Amino acid sequence: MPDAPSAITRAEVAHLARLARLAVTDDELDTLAGELDVILTSVARVQQVAAADIPPTSHAVPLTNVLRADEVRPSLPRQAVLAGAPAAEEERFRVPRILDEE
Repeated sequence: MPDAPSAITRAEVAHLARLARLAVTDDELDTLAGELDVILTSVARVQQVAAADIPPTSHAVPLTNVLRADEVRPSLPRQAVLAGAPAAEEERFRVPRILDEE
């Protein structure tokens, strides 16, 4: 079966390549014209299928929150936690300064 004429021309591919600042050879122009034509044909086919009565979606499957709810639970006493720290000051962890105060 012979190839159908491409809906996008070599000149259009060359123009797109110039806009994208891509160096494209003559052989690549022919290849890209065919590949871009397949992409454009596929997009056109999807547009034909999409109907006004189908609501738009952002995900293919429903999303649910997988995080647990925040609940207050017992934890280690502050003094026990600070006892394992390399440095503590005023009941807090002491860490090296990373930003200058200006």
